[in-house]
Amino acid sequence: MAHDTQKEIQKASLIGRILSMEAFLLLMGIASLTYGIANDMTMSIFWGCVIIPGVFILHHIRKTDWTKHWQEMEAEHKAGEARDAVKRNAAEEARKTDDDK
Repeated sequence: MAHDTQKEIQKASLIGRILSMEAFLLLMGIASLTYGIANDMTMSIFWGCVIIPGVFILHHIRKTDWTKHWQEMEAEHKAGEARDAVKRNAAEEARKTDDDK
């Protein structure tokens, strides 16, 4: 089943997109960073610096088409197994010819 992101974006209301989890986390990261800088609190600055890049990573992960990704990974795995089988067969035949001599 194909993943149609444009259709999902159209279905999502403006308020739903503004109040998304990413937006909330970004606001919390900015608030933590600002609070930490204003009150000279190292842990708040640290968590703000961790949360803000994490939001962009989360956005990228949620945007990724995972079905396509897993299909590509499975195709690579099958190709690797086929290469390994060819190498094993060649090694077995080489061993047989050495034994025959």
